[in-house]
Amino acid sequence: MSDDVRLVRPEDRSEGHPTPGMHREQAVATGGLWAGHVTTEAGVTSGWHHHGDHESTIYVVSGALRMEFGPGGEEVLEARAGDFLYVAPHAVHREGNPAGEQSAIVVFRAGSGEAVVNVDGPSPA
Repeated sequence: MSDDVRLVRPEDRSEGHPTPGMHREQAVATGGLWAGHVTTEAGVTSGWHHHGDHESTIYVVSGALRMEFGPGGEEVLEARAGDFLYVAPHAVHREGNPAGEQSAIVVFRAGSGEAVVNVDGPSPA
């Protein structure tokens, strides 16, 4: 079978790069693209991280997503099912789930190099 077109079922996904507080599953990884599925339990916030030279687009499938970013982590965006978010390369952020149920998101990244870099937090304001 050719690799030109692939089907990736949920059971075919592999563990993605770990960040505390979230569960990443990798669906597709090529030289310049990464796509995966991420779940976060209700009331949980991930660790601070960035995605190196990758641009990321997030689609909220279910639940809610609270994105903290910017100087001192003081900027906040709240997203819900059906919303998209864009994250620029090297943007330090963390994702929380303020909803009362598990959230699910689909992430697409384009770029090269390390796709997930866990850090202590953003630079101060």
